[in-house]
Amino acid sequence: MTVLLAGLCTVDVVQRVDELPAPGEKVQSLSVAVAAGGPATNAAVTVAALGGSATLLTVLGAHPLAELARADLVTHGVDVVDVLPEHADPPAVSAVAVRERDGERTVVSHNAGGIRRHFPRLEFPEGVRTVLVDGHHPELALGVARWARERGVPVVLDAGSWKPVLDELLPLVDIAACSAHFYIRGKAPGPSLHERGVPTVITTAGSGPVRWSTSTASGEVSVPPVTARDTLGAGDVWHGALAYGVGQYELPELIGFANEVAAERVRHTGPRSWVTAVRHRRMGVR
Repeated sequence: MTVLLAGLCTVDVVQRVDELPAPGEKVQSLSVAVAAGGPATNAAVTVAALGGSATLLTVLGAHPLAELARADLVTHGVDVVDVLPEHADPPAVSAVAVRERDGERTVVSHNAGGIRRHFPRLEFPEGVRTVLVDGHHPELALGVARWARERGVPVVLDAGSWKPVLDELLPLVDIAACSAHFYIRGKAPGPSLHERGVPTVITTAGSGPVRWSTSTASGEVSVPPVTARDTLGAGDVWHGALAYGVGQYELPELIGFANEVAAERVRHTGPRSWVTAVRHRRMGVR
């Protein structure tokens, strides 16, 4: 019952403000929080919150800042495998501001673009049911996806934006979950990804309906109406719920399940306050 997630882990410094600052403006924050972030990382926290076993393969390294992210993940039940423990540079850091009245946010992040390494000695847990990759560490994503394909384990791709590694990665993907901003050389995700061998393509659009397509069917699933208090990481939470639900739900119920979990996330302020609510409700998990 393990979900294996591979990708980016950042240290997020999150400040809640009355209004997002204009250029050159200084504002006083209402609160500040520090947590691990990144697409695969937030998805891993979601899997654990839903009662699953989450193993995250990522790069943290030996810098003291990495301990902030590592401690947060351990606290929230994620098994962290650092594939580059000797990495001496600071981990990727994101500066986040979240607007109090509607949960809208701005994010400035360095991500992991400077880490170009091979990971020849990857170790994988037993009993992996689903794999999720976000493509931020290209060699890591390819290694994990190839491992999963050889064993018939479904691969979910968090396709937030186009990355060069996707030319090699897409043929290994079973479900591509794309943002509304994802385009391949000007083409929309559905047809263009099916042409590249992806069986199932899902496209989110914020509060709008989630569209899905396969080679034989298509449709859309409405998002629950909710008063948003914090949208930070909501898409990552949605991807984590989707990966957790693979094998338990079929389309379109799988999307409806992910929509409900993400809706719970945006109802709560702060990077982790939603986790307790999801654990208590378990969102009707089987």
